[in-house]
Amino acid sequence: MKKILILTILVLAGFQATVFAQGNDMNDQLLLDDFSGQRSSLGTSWEGFTDQVMGGASEMNARVESEEGNNFLHLSGDVSLENNGGFIQVRLRLDEKKRPFDASEYTGVALRVRGKDRGYYVHLRTTRTVFPWSYYAQEITVSEEWTTVTLPFSDFEAENMRSSSLNTSKLISMAIVAAKKAFFADLNVDAVYLYK
Repeated sequence: MKKILILTILVLAGFQATVFAQGNDMNDQLLLDDFSGQRSSLGTSWEGFTDQVMGGASEMNARVESEEGNNFLHLSGDVSLENNGGFIQVRLRLDEKKRPFDASEYTGVALRVRGKDRGYYVHLRTTRTVFPWSYYAQEITVSEEWTTVTLPFSDFEAENMRSSSLNTSKLISMAIVAAKKAFFADLNVDAVYLYK
């Protein structure tokens, strides 16, 4: 039976942002989520789903956990390549009314993460990524210690698209994904933001 997990998580804009700024001015970043509530700072919620929507066999668990007073998203599960599958993900729409989000004043995406293994990505979708299998991707390198990973928009690569140009003024959604190989995913994210 195909399952779609709907995960709702909220952020209070500005809370914890100084922890992840790494010396940057607060005006140089836009905190999207620190998982301290039920919605992102944009007023949108995370949605979780797997390759089961297309007949795959991957299993996912996504929930907000707390450690020493710090909330974080815990994405885990078995990524399976059976039945042409191979992904689990949580996705955040960037506008409550599904309008394009203009991120052109920012340089990229940053996340504070920790995890095990490799195979984690951020996917960006724009008004031009019409098909479900079309997106812009960049791999996240993780360790078992909390680290901040910066992903410049210029390094995102087009997947299954003719155009390789990412238009950051027309973003629709951002996803945190475990994919492309069979493994047990185990990733924690405690902040997601855009930086200048």
